[in-house]
Amino acid sequence: MQLNKVHSVKTIDRVAAELGETVDRIFDLAIDMEPEDGVIWVYGPNDDSVIAFSSFGIENLREFIKMDRERAR
Repeated sequence: MQLNKVHSVKTIDRVAAELGETVDRIFDLAIDMEPEDGVIWVYGPNDDSVIAFSSFGIENLREFIKMDRERAR
């Protein structure tokens, strides 16, 4: 039986601040990511939800940002 080894995640707001990006840019880069890419949706009361990333997801975002910047040049 495989156990999930993710013990914590960071919200999109925190990841954006840590990476020096806007929340909108991180969201645009992450919208096509899947759970196996390190992204999850966290749901709260009243249909509130927030996107969050594991450390693996944050590393994937760093790569997406790098590729996006290279593509823009």
